[in-house]
Amino acid sequence: MASKLKVSGIIEESIVDGPGLRFSVFTQGCPHCCPGCHNPGTHDFDGGYEMDIDEIFRQFKANPLLSGITFTGGEPFCQPEPLYHLGKKVKAMGKTIVLFSGYTWEQLIEKSHQEIYVKQLLSIGDILIDGPFIEEALKDLELLFRGSSNQRIIELKNCK
Repeated sequence: MASKLKVSGIIEESIVDGPGLRFSVFTQGCPHCCPGCHNPGTHDFDGGYEMDIDEIFRQFKANPLLSGITFTGGEPFCQPEPLYHLGKKVKAMGKTIVLFSGYTWEQLIEKSHQEIYVKQLLSIGDILIDGPFIEEALKDLELLFRGSSNQRIIELKNCK
């Protein structure tokens, strides 16, 4: 079991990374490198630092007011195995999981045929915000939880 996660950082209380008060884990490494990304420091796969998922979970469960956890990036689906194991612990507490991805839902379904942990991570998610950030012509700072109008908010319970 992969117990280490490469992270760029953690925000212990966020209201912009999904519904309710969220614990946001910013994964390190992103193959998309979208122009205008507001997290360009997360792109380099050699950046960031490793954290044990048990330590992340300890920090998460220290705040009983949290609605859930958000996996963002970087690209969370580049590290689906440790995120799945962390997410299972969060779900066991009755909390929600929001997944951000530069991949589209359709691309993730395709990836899930070859990568079992992509499928498993999607299976425990509650909301997926999908698609690359497209600054030119689609950037919209008025959108809920998204930066460009091509990105979708997908309730995963409707997709299972």
